[in-house]
Amino acid sequence: MVDDVDILAAAILHDTVEDAGVTARELTDNFGWAVCAYVLEVSDDKSLPKARRKELQIEHAPHLSQGAKIIKVADKICNVGDVLKDPGEDWDLNRRIEYMDWALKVAAGLRGANTNLDLVFDEVAKSAMKELTKQLTRA
Repeated sequence: MVDDVDILAAAILHDTVEDAGVTARELTDNFGWAVCAYVLEVSDDKSLPKARRKELQIEHAPHLSQGAKIIKVADKICNVGDVLKDPGEDWDLNRRIEYMDWALKVAAGLRGANTNLDLVFDEVAKSAMKELTKQLTRA
């Protein structure tokens, strides 16, 4: 269980800098420095090419703070579930499998921050890979 209010708030807000143009100042003014710090820690630098951002997530994952790791693994749990149950229209089977391979690499660097979330990620990832493999063999 995660009961740290700053981590929970940052988890809700984790994509706001990347996707909604929210500034660090706005986050700090409205939610405090700790929440802002977590959000910035898990935000990608959108000025970089997508492939590089994905590489950096793998590289940086082991070095994140415990709170940022919790936010990141929870996000990966949600994303893996979406890849399996509600992928975008342009997410063909190969793209979904590539995403899973990448998500497993990121999650490997996040291990240990929250054992329960690690276990949930493992269950969701195992289920997703099993289903995607089944779909691949049918294709």
